Amino acid sequence: MRILIKNGSVYRKGIFEKIDCLIVDGYLSFSSENVEADAVIDATNLHILPGLIDPHVHLREPGFSYKETIKTGTLAAAKGGYTTIFAMPNLQPPIDCVENILKEKEMINNDACIKVIPYACITKSQIGNELVDFDALSEHTFLFSDDGKGVQTGELMYEAMRKVKEVNGMIVAHCEDESELHGGYVHEGEWAKENGHLGINSASEYKQVIRDLQLSLDTGCQYHVCHVSTKESVEAIRKYKAMGAHVTAEVTPHHLLLCDEDIKSDDGRYKMNPPLRSKEDQKALLIGLQDGTIDVIATDHAPHSDEEKSKGLRGSAMGVVGLETSFPLLYTHLVKKNKISLNKLVECMSSKCADIFGIDGGYLDENEIANVTIIDLNKKERIQGVDFISMGKSTPFNDWYVNGVVMYTIYNGKIVYRKDK
Repeated sequence: MRILIKNGSVYRKGIFEKIDCLIVDGYLSFSSENVEADAVIDATNLHILPGLIDPHVHLREPGFSYKETIKTGTLAAAKGGYTTIFAMPNLQPPIDCVENILKEKEMINNDACIKVIPYACITKSQIGNELVDFDALSEHTFLFSDDGKGVQTGELMYEAMRKVKEVNGMIVAHCEDESELHGGYVHEGEWAKENGHLGINSASEYKQVIRDLQLSLDTGCQYHVCHVSTKESVEAIRKYKAMGAHVTAEVTPHHLLLCDEDIKSDDGRYKMNPPLRSKEDQKALLIGLQDGTIDVIATDHAPHSDEEKSKGLRGSAMGVVGLETSFPLLYTHLVKKNKISLNKLVECMSSKCADIFGIDGGYLDENEIANVTIIDLNKKERIQGVDFISMGKSTPFNDWYVNGVVMYTIYNGKIVYRKDK
């Protein structure tokens, strides 16, 4: 199969250039010679990017297919321009042994339309009492996370990092000190006090972030911080990077674009973990992204049923979806407002992810795998959850207007998403 992409602006070697792109048997070529193709995409006025990569996605299957399936989740990802996503292990059964990860990988092979890299748990059943068999699981994944729960004791996390270092793996941590939660469900700030809601304090996150940064420095384990939300976490990551810790971090679109003051009503669409923090935290996250303290942008795509998200801030499940909206939201509200460059956005949503996690994709170079996203930066759309491919429809960005619409997503040289004109 030969696909010719003509007349577009291609992101190569850190710049956009007008050059035709040929895909042959799943690989890229930029030969200027006349070529014959089985399909031609006219990309006039369009931008051609490396396929987006999301290191933090909840596909919910096996175990919770009423929320999302591997098929619907990967189709939603393709619609959002993603060609690679990493699937979190808080499933049923949890991905805490070889038997369970093999079953998950079989489902991925049968149903996924893009690349899915599975995580394994850090602790058995994510209870936090006993570590998984890292040696056995490392034959099937290099990524370990108890996402959804923090590892509560430093002794256990130290031992996990020591063992994961031995198998050349990576700890990806949801940092949450449960002793600091106190029944909260939104950020502990002025908004919560004024509106009578129980708050989650910032220490619940940054205390474990600081603990784990030191443990990473001590053990040499590669360590990645999930969904950073507090200014204290940003400052700690900045400090430990300067000290030489093998540390990276991610931030979500909802934490970059919203704060607790943006919660307009008792609406479950605004409930996620970590919660929307203060305006000061939001500013610190942007600065951290701008200066490289925060490395990548991840959606933390966490679909739930409509019923689970309909019970207000107190009663609703925590989590929002993001695969179909992240690029246009960030392009519209960060790039177009001159807060970051388009190049920076591409790096944080693709190439830096490939570099950090050591995977294919992230670049459009000669003979590279053909993972490609084609975007119309000028096209404007209205975000409406009811139109999502994802089974999860809950988004705090409902009715927002955005530019930067994905027109095509190509994975391994095959068109896996094409927008209807």
